Amino acid sequence: MSTTQDAPVTTETRWLDAQQQVHWRAFLTGSAIVTAALSAQLEAEAGMSLSEYEILVRLSESEDHTLRMSQLADGLVHSRSRLTHTVRRMEDRGLVERMACEGDGRGVNCHMTAHGYEALVAAAPGHVEAVRRILVDPLTDVQFAALGEAMAAVSQSFEEK
Repeated sequence: MSTTQDAPVTTETRWLDAQQQVHWRAFLTGSAIVTAALSAQLEAEAGMSLSEYEILVRLSESEDHTLRMSQLADGLVHSRSRLTHTVRRMEDRGLVERMACEGDGRGVNCHMTAHGYEALVAAAPGHVEAVRRILVDPLTDVQFAALGEAMAAVSQSFEEK
């Protein structure tokens, strides 16, 4: 929203200036392009969504390829219900399995199966190439580092609240 005659201006609202508005819109457009292109690549080449791929990556990096569902949801910044729906679809395809947490009957773990690991290994080269083509290669090293630092600052600010 810009500060035009039809938009109320209050002393409480810190409106974006023209340059900030340009950067904000570029971020929205760019992030939508990156997400859509990576999603399309994974669907076409690996038959999985970007969310499913990220779940497999997180599980592959965890001890015994297992995480609590709540940890997984928090790490991916997904709602519990969205994660549950995605994991259910992945279970149907044999990529993951859910099981009760040992020693905590209320918790549920998500475990990547051998089939899930094979699917991740098969999908990773194409996905990494797409990440390079879509995001890394168009930027200079300085721009890519600045993007990473900026998003880390956003994440840290979100976690502190």
